[in-house]
Amino acid sequence: MLFVPGVLMCVLLIVYKEHPNLNIDHSFPYLPWQFWLVGFFGIVATLGGVLDWNFHRVTLDMKMSKLERDAEAAALGLGGIPMFILMWFATVSSTPNLYLIPILIVLIYTVSAICYDEFVFHRKRCGKQENLYHRMLVFGNGLAWLCWIHFIFYS
Repeated sequence: MLFVPGVLMCVLLIVYKEHPNLNIDHSFPYLPWQFWLVGFFGIVATLGGVLDWNFHRVTLDMKMSKLERDAEAAALGLGGIPMFILMWFATVSSTPNLYLIPILIVLIYTVSAICYDEFVFHRKRCGKQENLYHRMLVFGNGLAWLCWIHFIFYS
């Protein structure tokens, strides 16, 4: 699931390359600057997620509890996936303002779910290295989201 947003974004940009809202050019840099930053911060987030997963599995030989897996699945399934869908619809919509309130509602839920996961399961257990990976994941995704929202509402 960690790679789905990046792969899906690339596929959608290719499929919708002629869509006028995307402002995709035929010469470099091809995409608006916001999408380049979405890609950069998305790579940071994905790298943080991969390093965190590897740290849990290889370094610590640790298995997550069912409660922690459920909390992370709720953040992703009820937050991340609907957020991506709403953001894409807003991107290609002629009236993106219609999506602003639903996006903010899902954002509030997603941030709450991530905070719950961090404070309940990671606060006492994680050391400096694992916290760095979590910060890469959380802040990378957050900054990518901010760049995308800037593209939707200020381009």
